[in-house]
Amino acid sequence: MAHGYQVMARNWRCAAGEIDLVLTRPGEVIFCEVKARASSRFGGPQGAVNWQKQRRLRRLAAMWLAQERPSGAVTVRFDVAAVIGARIEVIEAAF
Repeated sequence: MAHGYQVMARNWRCAAGEIDLVLTRPGEVIFCEVKARASSRFGGPQGAVNWQKQRRLRRLAAMWLAQERPSGAVTVRFDVAAVIGARIEVIEAAF
């Protein structure tokens, strides 16, 4: 995959919720929330990732990490992929 990322999970689910994408690179695990809108008329999709959603994603990420147990020390990052029409903007380290 581009930029050296490997997709570990798409739409990973457990009883507490869902993570859209889990990606890895050597020494790094990235949890990515994907938000899409047809247009930015009512605000960008990244605005939908409020503090409640961020808290839930952190909790889900901890559950994924406990289950998958990646080898070695890893840095964890939370990205948001904002999709408006056909345009995609990835906000790295969004929170």
